[in-house]
Amino acid sequence: MSSLSSARLRRSIALHLFLTPLALIWLFPLWMMVVFSTMPDNGIFSPGIELLPHGNFVDNFNNLQRDTNFVGAIGISVSVAVTYTFLSVLLTSMAGWALARYQFFGKGVVVGIIFGTITLPYAVVLIPQFIMVARDFQLANTWVALIVPPLFNSLGVLFMRQSFSMMPDDLFDAARVEGVKEWRIFLFVALPLARPMLAALAIILFLASWNNYLWPLLINSQPGSMTAPVALGTLIGLTKVSWGGIMAGAVMLTVPMLIVFVLLQRHFIAGIAAGAVK
Repeated sequence: MSSLSSARLRRSIALHLFLTPLALIWLFPLWMMVVFSTMPDNGIFSPGIELLPHGNFVDNFNNLQRDTNFVGAIGISVSVAVTYTFLSVLLTSMAGWALARYQFFGKGVVVGIIFGTITLPYAVVLIPQFIMVARDFQLANTWVALIVPPLFNSLGVLFMRQSFSMMPDDLFDAARVEGVKEWRIFLFVALPLARPMLAALAIILFLASWNNYLWPLLINSQPGSMTAPVALGTLIGLTKVSWGGIMAGAVMLTVPMLIVFVLLQRHFIAGIAAGAVK
């Protein structure tokens, strides 16, 4: 074995020895969430530390379903997240394409405003947005209110603008010379080239919609239209908290997303790396 290979092996071993404890520390709360989801409420707060699952997950889930119709809430969350992700990726891609490839009056101002919106805390726009959607447009307790207001994503626009700016101009100029219309260039030339970046953006937006709690809590007050995180929050009452049901619901919300991320992490990393390097 050469000295270079030996040094590389030592660095790899040292890196794994450093990262493995960090990974275990990060995974430990998730594992305890799984363990708590299989325990009765009185067992969760027992003085002893339990590290192995018990057999009460089905009972906890049945209680959760009885109190919140959690399966229906998950269906709403999936539908909202998928619709939101598709529309937001499409709109942010179109905005990024326009900002990257077209010259127009006020372009610098538009980019500056988009950059400025990133610095605004969400709490600043939350109440005005709620008043406009619920009072002025009368859209409370509708899917439109869940999906449309968060569609504009500043980071997504800037990310796609950077991605389209990296593509060679000659490719699009050649398509224009051939008489290809602009919308076909965008759909059939630019978007396929940006597939890794689109996959990364779609993962980020889907997770953001899936985990969104505050806006659905404000805009949807009817039990039949609650998303899964909001339905889970209803288990926290003034006099009673169903901890077993909360842990079971948290497992059902978290584990599938972890599996999806692990399966798609190659696309996510490739998209982030491609969009960050010019």
